[in-house]
Amino acid sequence: MSRGRWTSKLHTRRAALLVTGVAALALTAGCGGGTTTGSGQPAGSSAPQTSTSAPKTTGSASGAPTTSGAQVTVTDEAAKQLCELIQPQLSDWRVQGPTLGKISLNGTVHEWALRNGGINVQVLGDKNVVDRVMIAQCPDVHTQAIQALELQDLASGLAF
Repeated sequence: MSRGRWTSKLHTRRAALLVTGVAALALTAGCGGGTTTGSGQPAGSSAPQTSTSAPKTTGSASGAPTTSGAQVTVTDEAAKQLCELIQPQLSDWRVQGPTLGKISLNGTVHEWALRNGGINVQVLGDKNVVDRVMIAQCPDVHTQAIQALELQDLASGLAF
């Protein structure tokens, strides 16, 4: 293996870790300032929190609504991009094991969400979107990822 390939892979992993760290910092900062009322709403808030900024799907990447009712939809191109980000990592996840693989999964999903309109918060509210779009776009990659990470579904591996 040439040094350039290792350097490129190292930079890709560092970028994913940086994105994960920035996203975690942003989520932590967004959680401060006020207590919740038990309904998931900030104290003093009377309007439900909804988002209409998620891109609309043009294919079959959407699935059944989540229990919260806030289902994220993505374009077919974004779904394809998620598959293309995860597929090359499958062999690493098999070697590294599920613990490190789940960390990498989280970084990859954060990076993907950031690239596609910064929908990280929406994905946090509808983690099943990862499974829905991958089953529709690349079911084989989805199945291999679940097996490598030893999960029932990818949503259960998302901790962000």
